[in-house]
Amino acid sequence: MHLMVLVPARLLVHEEVARIVAEAPNGSFGMLAHHIDFAASLVPGILLYETVNGQERYLGIDEGILVKCGDEVRVSTRSAVAGDDLHALRRIVRERYVELDEHEKLARSALARLEAGVVRRFIELQERT
Repeated sequence: MHLMVLVPARLLVHEEVARIVAEAPNGSFGMLAHHIDFAASLVPGILLYETVNGQERYLGIDEGILVKCGDEVRVSTRSAVAGDDLHALRRIVRERYVELDEHEKLARSALARLEAGVVRRFIELQERT
């Protein structure tokens, strides 16, 4: 299989691999070269891949999407960090991606309340005229 991992500014990984393990919203999954074609959304977590030489490599990734078509596997994510220490990568994923996601949810919630307030004010203004 040919793996390509794309982040917004560059191509992070571009190599032949024997195996891939990633995390989707419903749990982890793995694939070998003759796996059926499919697409999956990815959650913040660890993406593991094994090179054709048998070397395991790890990426801490943010949310993204994985698409397998033929012998091509493409992963697109907002951010990814390569590393050899699995414990350090898990910590990075938790700190950077999972906690950031919680901050985004809080910000979106606050923005939704502000928008609702503006809409309510417009309705009040229309009712007065």
